[in-house]
Amino acid sequence: MTWSLRFLGVGNASAVELGSASGVIECDQKPLLMIDCGQEALTAYQQHYDAMPEAVFITHVHMDHVAGLERLFFKTYFDPTTRGRVRLYVPATVLPFLQHRLAEYPGVVAEEGANWWDAFQLVPVTRGFWHHGRWFDVFPVRHHLPDTAFAVRLPGSVVWTGDTRPIPEMLAKFADSGELIAHDCALHGNPSHSGIDDLEREYSRELLSRCVLYHYESLAAREVLRTRGYRVAERGGVVELATPKGPFVEPAS
Repeated sequence: MTWSLRFLGVGNASAVELGSASGVIECDQKPLLMIDCGQEALTAYQQHYDAMPEAVFITHVHMDHVAGLERLFFKTYFDPTTRGRVRLYVPATVLPFLQHRLAEYPGVVAEEGANWWDAFQLVPVTRGFWHHGRWFDVFPVRHHLPDTAFAVRLPGSVVWTGDTRPIPEMLAKFADSGELIAHDCALHGNPSHSGIDDLEREYSRELLSRCVLYHYESLAAREVLRTRGYRVAERGGVVELATPKGPFVEPAS
């Protein structure tokens, strides 16, 4: 088996030309798990895989990370082969916000008689979840209010931070097995996002050497980050991953 991480988009909320920040963990070049589902990200997914995602993990509910779910609802709900089968892994404390933003809108279809959740198989998560026989860790990050944004880890392979300030205490626990770390980073930080100076202050050189930076503000920012010696993700780019650690459980048929 070969493992990889595909960056569907790498930009912040205003960098539309870079695509909404999202990634796909791939096994043997096939999509295993989509992380976040902004509008541009869903389009990129469709264009590359010629299909809609079968499983999505949601880090938080800012619209550049979840706006594509409305389109995914319509595509999934009206197809009897997919209705109720697309898995949404949602941190339990994030679920009420997703409910308010998308699921509560009255009359989700013009014909009435449908709930927004009818299209999906909702899997609320706390410390993690099983997917295709692999365990994924889930842990909170620092983005706006506590317990509203989360990261996901495939042990021994990859950590996707989602939007966050530096989280050295979390990465000491959840990136302790040589994982590649896809990390939120722009040139300049703010109260909700990391800047490169923040990461240099908070993280060891060894940890920084495993980071691939995304969620930056422009192509010019990408080049500055590169001149400072960092690995920076590109829209559509793919990075190789190590084989996950831990047990593999054959999924039930």
